[in-house]
Amino acid sequence: MASTPRPAQRRLGASGPVTSALGLGCMGMSDLYGPADETESIATVHAALDAGVTLLDTGDFYGMGHNELLIHEALRGRDRESVQISVKFGAQRGPDGQWLGYDARPAATKTALAYTLRRLGTDHVDVYRPARLDPDVPIEETVGAIADLVKAGYVRHIGLSEVGADTLRRAAAVHPISDLQIEYSLLTRSIEAAILPTARELGIGITAYGVLSRGLLSGHWKPDRSLAGTDFRGDSPRFQGDNLAHNLALVEALRAVADAKGVSVAQVAIAWVSSRGEDVVPLVGARRRDRLAEALGSLDVALTAADLTAIEAAVPAGAAAGDRYAAAQMARLDSEH
Repeated sequence: MASTPRPAQRRLGASGPVTSALGLGCMGMSDLYGPADETESIATVHAALDAGVTLLDTGDFYGMGHNELLIHEALRGRDRESVQISVKFGAQRGPDGQWLGYDARPAATKTALAYTLRRLGTDHVDVYRPARLDPDVPIEETVGAIADLVKAGYVRHIGLSEVGADTLRRAAAVHPISDLQIEYSLLTRSIEAAILPTARELGIGITAYGVLSRGLLSGHWKPDRSLAGTDFRGDSPRFQGDNLAHNLALVEALRAVADAKGVSVAQVAIAWVSSRGEDVVPLVGARRRDRLAEALGSLDVALTAADLTAIEAAVPAGAAAGDRYAAAQMARLDSEH
């Protein structure tokens, strides 16, 4: 069997690391999308690394440390310097998994990293970022604390997650920011008005998560699919009733574009995010090797101007029905976003 071509590379902003053009989001291997097979998860990480994927994204609260331990195991025997590990911190959770808020105080930031380094079995994190804006801590204090960790060699680059344009400016005034991790897909385009232009002005890259809108844009979602109780999509408005029917109709319109190109719906959706600019790196949340292989195939999809026009017609900006989160799940986002 021929080896999978190595993905192209992109840089995370003006100051960040060079990574693969696609990153692997590892959250679903431990949390929030129902049960996952750990053996298959590790095999998927190995397949990604073997295919040239170098960016692994995690959070210390994914499975309350389980995801970092899983990555530690997957990287055993691998060249640590060939991989970029991006870690989010700050989300507080109880033993039952409930969300309790955010803590990005300087002392908490440094403590969280100490635990992360131990779980990952490494002496540094490539990109470290607060998972959300802590309403009680100025972003300048949080970024300043991470800057201390950069100086000490424990962190290579500073990132942010799900914040608005004003916060980007304030953070960048303290220390260079490599990238903003934020949801961006055909169904979620709110960053285009102010956040994306500001990031580009400041030389901040975008690591886009949710590129398949949590499975809606995968082309594999069935309206009668049953979800495990631990799968948060069971409460997500976009996956409910008339909203789901509306959104799946958009997917079918997109399928016509994909069929015309001889590729899958997921590949078109990921390729669309990649086409937004060389400063955008999509994160794909594959938990299985077959889904990973499909996502990697998006790198071979060249979208023409006519394709982009057809995609926009199939899924216009703002066309999605339903919010990303239920009210009880709504993460605290910067008021600008």
